Amino acid sequence: MAAPGKVSALRLPPLPTVREIIKLFRLQALKQLSQNFLLDLRLTDKIVRKAGNLTGAYVYEVGPGPGGITRSILNANIATLLVVEKDTRFIPGLQMLSDAAPGKLRIVHGDVLTYKIEEAFPKTLKRYWEDDPPNVHIIGNLPFSVSTPLIIKWLENVSNKDGPFIYGRTQMTLTFQKEVAERLVATTGSKQRSRLSIMAQYLCSVKHIFTIPGQAFVPKPEVDVGVVHFTPLIQPKIEQPFQLVEKVVQNAFHFRRKRCYRGLGLLFPEAQRLESTERLLQSADIDPTLRPTQLSLGHFRSLCDTYRKMCDEDPQLLAYNFREELKHRKSKQQEKEGQS
Repeated sequence: MAAPGKVSALRLPPLPTVREIIKLFRLQALKQLSQNFLLDLRLTDKIVRKAGNLTGAYVYEVGPGPGGITRSILNANIATLLVVEKDTRFIPGLQMLSDAAPGKLRIVHGDVLTYKIEEAFPKTLKRYWEDDPPNVHIIGNLPFSVSTPLIIKWLENVSNKDGPFIYGRTQMTLTFQKEVAERLVATTGSKQRSRLSIMAQYLCSVKHIFTIPGQAFVPKPEVDVGVVHFTPLIQPKIEQPFQLVEKVVQNAFHFRRKRCYRGLGLLFPEAQRLESTERLLQSADIDPTLRPTQLSLGHFRSLCDTYRKMCDEDPQLLAYNFREELKHRKSKQQEKEGQS
């Protein structure tokens, strides 16, 4: 890895503005891809500043679009910027930036949900998980339609220490609909508390850094946008496999306005539901009258640990899905009705 002092400072030469790039290549944001362009370089610069010190950093930008944030990253004295863009219409504009920053910008036409970043950066960047985060950053103005499945995918990568986190505790600075940003940081008892709150906070330190008004984007979305910073924790707050935690959390929030025993009961087959739910709550020391939003990370840790013990006793339990049982029951009922 190049020492920070050896990274040559770069200022991009005069280029067409992002707005001019959009006109030049006749780019339009596609509603079906929930695309919104951020054209104000003061705001893109702020996003990049909030990502931390990028001097000598290796940066992975997702969904660069017409290249607004891309320009700000290139001006931040980075070592290398890798951009992954699914929409071929944006490639010529990004190539213009690459030509203006020789050796700094690598463009990949691909899908961030499937792109393998493990081999993208030098192995010398890798840090032990217990060390400070590596000089690798993920930055992106995410299309709304992709943001939730992508952050869940990356959180699973954090749990497994693979994907972008093969280098260590890689930091992420990402945009979300304001409502999603608020869910990601929501505290115990707040109305915004949700599955996303638990899944993000048990693995990462999560901060809603600032909000960008909707009118700053083209086209203007109906909502404001939150910029959220993630730093993976050295020690997760729940030490169980990601899929087990996700299953417990998803079921707990299935009836978010009802008492928690209702959703948690769906972890168990109907024949044993009442008995097993009671055992789960008693062993985990959880008040069954609490609502899902009132459950703390400590509560979820106890629930996951207890559920894991129950799964160890009954290996079929982890694979149980209440929807499948419901579907099977409905199918049998229809067969009976057809025979009568």
